[in-house]
Amino acid sequence: MRKALTLACVAVLVGCTTPAQRAAQIEREVDEMIAVYGPACEKLGYASDSDPWRDCIMRLNARDHFDRYSRMPTTTSCIGHRGFFNCTTF
Repeated sequence: MRKALTLACVAVLVGCTTPAQRAAQIEREVDEMIAVYGPACEKLGYASDSDPWRDCIMRLNARDHFDRYSRMPTTTSCIGHRGFFNCTTF
């Protein structure tokens, strides 16, 4: 019992991150996107470090995330009666 309580407390404390840690994580993610999609956008004709180049990186990243996560199975449940439905998909 004591071990489970200790593990739960550790899990809660690990989940708490400071704004600086979150900003550092986002910066790492942006650097990774630039490393992955930057060369492709340059080959497509966008000048490096320009707004259209950044937009290209964001669009390619969004496309890959959509392709990856749209294949996941989803569940839809609807509650209500004729004409009044509330459907939830997750």
